[in-house]
Parts: sequence; structure tokens; C-alpha cells
Amino acid sequence: MATTMQVEIVSAEKAIFSGEAEMLVAPTVDGEIGIMPRHTQVLAQLGAGEVRLKLPNQTEEEAIFVAGGILEVQPHIVTVLSDTAERAADLDEAAALEAKQRAEDAMADQDGKMDLAKVQVELAEAVARLQLIEKLKQRR
Repeated sequence: MATTMQVEIVSAEKAIFSGEAEMLVAPTVDGEIGIMPRHTQVLAQLGAGEVRLKLPNQTEEEAIFVAGGILEVQPHIVTVLSDTAERAADLDEAAALEAKQRAEDAMADQDGKMDLAKVQVELAEAVARLQLIEKLKQRR
């Protein structure tokens, strides 16, 4: 019985992770989903948040931020395709705070020049980044 599965995490700009994992947990629009080797086939829409990987022979999980996308699970490979993905260690707290402030300011702007849905997505992504940054701080 397989104890690992191949995982590929790719953003629009580059490959973020490629390797074996014992488990993957990802944020879907319907809640978190846990994937282990030989999981049934799944195609799910990702939400903004943390993808956690349990890697072989490591006690700490690998954390990767995704801002939406698609999760595809095949019997021996899991693929995460995201417009934006970053290793959690590379997240910039100042930039996330600035993005959150910009989105909040745009929502407060009542002149009607904004695309409310776009601003809500930007705010959700900034908040998810900040939550992951805070979670990583607590782990240290």
C-alpha cells in the first residue's frame, strides 16, 4: 500500500512544490479537505488559505498560501493550480496589511467606482494571508 503520493503545487508564475507527501490539507470553498494516498478522484474549487503538506520523515508540516484555484486528485497524484501561491515562509506581513487596508478603503468608498465582488475577493485573500502569518508566528 502506498504511503505517499505525488503532489504538484503550481501558481501562474512558477512551480511552488513538487514532491512526495503523506497527506495534504487544502482550503476549498466548502471547507477544508484532507487528501491521503489513494484518495478517490476529486475536483474542487479552492478558497484562499493554507495548503498543509505532511512530508515523509519530517515532523513539521510544509505550509503554502493559495489564493483560490483548483484542486485535482487522481489516484497517485494531487495537483493544486492557483493564480497565486507562495510558500508561507515567504509571505510579507506589511504587504498583506497594506492590501487589507486598500480593500477596506475601497469598500468604504461609496462613489460606486469599485467592483464590489473584486474588492471582497482581495479583502478575503489579504485576511487569509494575515491569518496564516499569525498562525506561523504562534508555531515559533
